[in-house]
Amino acid sequence: MAFNIFGFTLAKTKEQQNQVPSVIPPAFDDGASFVQAGGFQGWYVDLDGTVKSDVDLVKKYREMSLHAEVEMGIEDIVNEMITEDSTGTIVKLNIDKVDSSIIPEEVKNVLYDEFKHIIYLLDFNRKSHEIARRWYIDGRLYYHIILEDDPRQGIKEVRQIDPLRIKKVRELKKKQKTADGVDIIEGVEEYYLYTVQERFNMYDTTQGIKISPDSINYCHSGLFDYSTKRVVSYLHKAIKPLNQLRMVEDATVIYRWSRAPERRIFYIDVGSLPKNKAEQYLRDIMLRYRNKITYDANTGEIRDDRKHMSMLEDYWLPRREGGKGTEIQTLPGGQNLGEMEDVKYFQKRLFRSLNIPMSRLEADSGFNMGRAADISRDELKFAKFIARVRSRFSELFLNFLKVQLISKGIVDLDEWERICQHIKIEYSTDSMFLESKQYEVLKDRMAVLREVSDYAGKYFSEHWIRKNILHQTDEDIQIIDSEIETEKMLQEQKQMEEQMRAEQLAAQTMGASSGQTSQTSTSSPTAETQQGTAQTGVDYDASSLL
Repeated sequence: MAFNIFGFTLAKTKEQQNQVPSVIPPAFDDGASFVQAGGFQGWYVDLDGTVKSDVDLVKKYREMSLHAEVEMGIEDIVNEMITEDSTGTIVKLNIDKVDSSIIPEEVKNVLYDEFKHIIYLLDFNRKSHEIARRWYIDGRLYYHIILEDDPRQGIKEVRQIDPLRIKKVRELKKKQKTADGVDIIEGVEEYYLYTVQERFNMYDTTQGIKISPDSINYCHSGLFDYSTKRVVSYLHKAIKPLNQLRMVEDATVIYRWSRAPERRIFYIDVGSLPKNKAEQYLRDIMLRYRNKITYDANTGEIRDDRKHMSMLEDYWLPRREGGKGTEIQTLPGGQNLGEMEDVKYFQKRLFRSLNIPMSRLEADSGFNMGRAADISRDELKFAKFIARVRSRFSELFLNFLKVQLISKGIVDLDEWERICQHIKIEYSTDSMFLESKQYEVLKDRMAVLREVSDYAGKYFSEHWIRKNILHQTDEDIQIIDSEIETEKMLQEQKQMEEQMRAEQLAAQTMGASSGQTSQTSTSSPTAETQQGTAQTGVDYDASSLL
């Protein structure tokens, strides 16, 4: 069945619409309600209370999120789930290691561009925390996909839909019954039922607007209650612990308010007075001596309020003649009012139901950035839980990417089914702990490598050491060997250049020395001649004097 919704038409091909006839309906784990064709209205709901329970659950989840302990657990999970790296990136597409035979290089470039466009449409860099928080609380997200006037231009806008106003429905198409009276199911028609009101009667599928499933991006938690056939939130198993915690907290407060103060018991001797007069006499004594001192926080005044008697005030009891007479006793307050073990027990149960480590329950417990081996087991389980939650949340981006690529004609449905298994959505993580963990692992491997290196070539091969101790893959080994060869060539080239420069410097030094020597030998005879001339002159002068 084709739907013309909000300006564009989407429909499945005839091959996809044809279903194999069977008496067993198809199995789906997305919480959709099954209805059957027939009846005066045209359709009727086949499951009692299913859709109504979904709406009540969503409201219950939102009410739970307002509780202090639950809100703290949700914030811890969402903060671990959504983090930014040093460049401000929260989520990115990773298909670099996918073989070109599966996803061609030109298609990879298009995938990166379209994924950035989807992040822009969702405004995910600014609203990522709110989107993830709504998905985690409600257990589902609905987005209406609006295409451009020309569908080949892709998605124009996405709009979020409140889960209280939309529901996925599957209509079973049946034909004549078999000889045993069992209906034969020919096929299943899927669509979404939307209403502008917060609540509508899902027992009548004629109420509301039918929307094609290709026009809605439906991302749910992946948790399925098989007893009620509906999708539940991650908060579902915390419903009972939260109710128990509320009851214990309320009971603790009531008990402490009622048992904390000490009360006085007045035994008033009424003698042999009749009952009516004894009661009147007791009432007069109460009004005469009883005081109720109250403090007005608004005005700061202290006044005597004697209008009524509450359970926290004194007790007045009559005593007949022949007793002890008038007496005043003190009723002690409750004991062990400072114990909170029962409240802490249910708090721990609530945190366990939310998959929060117990160490985060204590407000004074600091954060240790020491060795990765010091991380508790609960924190490791929590990290794996966050990885599963992220993997499920990635369906939101994959569904948008599917519509964008198919509408633009980049890939068809069969090609998308083939490549979607190789598309990975990566989330940023806390780099400090990750780097610390990587350094410690590398340090431990290098320590083992130093111990095994003495036995290399004797009991262990170099390839075995690299594969089993350093955990290098064949691709890593090839890349590292290539880099080592390149570095050796660069080092040899550098050494040759340094040797050539040294030889040139030595040649220049030798040339300068030889030139200086020749210059000295040329200038020596002139000096001797001058010296002889000077001596001759001196002799001449001496002879002339004689």
